[in-house]
Amino acid sequence: MNKEKIISHFGKVFYQKVLHDLEKYVKLWDLSGFEQVDYYSVNCLFKCHSPKFGACILKIGNSCKETQTEYAMLQEYNGSCFCRVYEADIASGILLIEQIIPGIQLRAEKDIKKRINIFCDIFKGLHKKPYDKSIYPAYMGWVSRIAAYMRVQKDYSTLSAHMSNAEQICCSLCEKYSGEMLLHGDLHHDNILLGSDKCYRIIDPKGVMGDCVFDIPRFILNEFEDEIPQAFNEKFRFITKSLYKKLSIPEVDIRKLVYVEMCLANSWNVESKTAPNMQHVDFAKEMMNEI
Repeated sequence: MNKEKIISHFGKVFYQKVLHDLEKYVKLWDLSGFEQVDYYSVNCLFKCHSPKFGACILKIGNSCKETQTEYAMLQEYNGSCFCRVYEADIASGILLIEQIIPGIQLRAEKDIKKRINIFCDIFKGLHKKPYDKSIYPAYMGWVSRIAAYMRVQKDYSTLSAHMSNAEQICCSLCEKYSGEMLLHGDLHHDNILLGSDKCYRIIDPKGVMGDCVFDIPRFILNEFEDEIPQAFNEKFRFITKSLYKKLSIPEVDIRKLVYVEMCLANSWNVESKTAPNMQHVDFAKEMMNEI
């Protein structure tokens, strides 16, 4: 286990929680063969083996609320296009889920046309109404909460103005696209994995309510590079036009969705003490205003 990285990213208290949880759930669920996944976001992940379920991922989180929505969504789908959830301790932020093997991320596909086709095939068959929508937060609620947070961040006044603008745009999109479907909430390349059956499976759902269109922009955000070269303009136009043709959603709305999600993502960066990428925000606004 990489002690230094865990402490650096999550802090010493969470590191102690990880040690405690590993000891507890190894015994409780008879797990073995641990290997830490080199991934540091809001959870610690460990590959492991269960005599009952086979290859698994033990996910140790720090938010029982996010664990609850992920668990509920995985239960609702019960496999199909998602990984399965085997065991859970919601109050402790613990999930034992299916390990997708070989688990090759969509970003490994070099052809942008193929990536778009795979995403659209997944998207078209993904969304459903939840059994109990009260479990899940609303996408618009996400946007309004972080917009309110940004309004008091005096060191980020420019991004705050963008986020307030994005909130208004999102509100208008919610009036146009008013479906109440169960959304993944983070449907990007790293959460779409190729299985041994040559089919792609989905992991790490956030579980959020809204119209299905709000599951589109995260895919596009994953196509951005840290720095935006001049050639990316044409790539971006190709992506939004291709999605319009395949999903029958107006290109102007797809670009609005990208701007909203880009502001959201960078505001979340501020909240988590990570520097926002204002070049990305400015680019998203420019491309939105292009149409």
